[in-house]
Amino acid sequence: MTFASTWNNLLSECEALEDGATLITPLSEQRIRITDVQEHRIIVRFVDSEKSRPLQREQFETLIDRVRSGIAAFELDRLPPEADPYPAVLSLHPRFEIDKQAGTLRETDDPTPSQFVRGGSSNSDEERTEPDLAVYSDTLLLIDALERYDVSELEDLETASLVNLYTLLSDVQRDADNLRGDVTNVLLDRIHHDQPVYGQFGSIQRTGRTYRSLRDEEEVLETLDEAGIPRERVTSVDSTKVDEALEVTEVAPTDVYEIEEREYVRKAEVDEEEKETRLQGLKDRLSATKGTEAEELRDEIEELEERINDLTSFRSGVEV
Repeated sequence: MTFASTWNNLLSECEALEDGATLITPLSEQRIRITDVQEHRIIVRFVDSEKSRPLQREQFETLIDRVRSGIAAFELDRLPPEADPYPAVLSLHPRFEIDKQAGTLRETDDPTPSQFVRGGSSNSDEERTEPDLAVYSDTLLLIDALERYDVSELEDLETASLVNLYTLLSDVQRDADNLRGDVTNVLLDRIHHDQPVYGQFGSIQRTGRTYRSLRDEEEVLETLDEAGIPRERVTSVDSTKVDEALEVTEVAPTDVYEIEEREYVRKAEVDEEEKETRLQGLKDRLSATKGTEAEELRDEIEELEERINDLTSFRSGVEV
């Protein structure tokens, strides 16, 4: 790809950035924002000092030539300190990637998102549509319940109110975990490196986990026998076989098990009809209200996106 094509693609990526998006320079970790995109230069402003600086097209060409001419990735510490913003902006191009851990900049064959951009604020004037998602409806109901109940003093709440809270929290947890799993699958297809990728509310990082399961029992024992490990050293009591033995003997479970009783609460059923009625009431209230009251209610619903992270901060087996 010629430099002219690379430069035009980079300008397009800069113009497509969200308002207020922040770039992090890889060496000094200064925050910069792109304020203007011109034919021969890109203007950036340092967030902390509020000083503006033009980044020239010729300097980008020199940096790209260095990256392409080297056999290995270009080492960022070879740049002078004043050139730190250049690789940060260049990383917006889908073919250039910064490896912060290795301190290098390289050109890639596969497009990758910049891990040094943090999202800006979205346009609040954009028309919003109600998503057909269970997590949206259940979270809206949960917010309504949290505003009606004084959860700072749970002991003072009636049992029915606690049941409502538990049911809605359980539903939101399930819905959020399901949606997070779907989002995870899409992210895994897009992110092909182990560096953090930033959004407006945080960052994520691709990682891996190794799971092990034993092969067939006889195969394992034979392998260990050949290595001089006696079978008795690796075999242990199997609870399933113990249970089978208890069924045909007069041995009491307490003779072979340490038994501890633990009580917990679980969701028995959900009144979907009542939930739908309450949810429809909230929607009707929004449609019918006007003026200041309507604006306040709309603000409450728009804040749902910001508060959902706190309301659904449950641990799950799905990890990015």
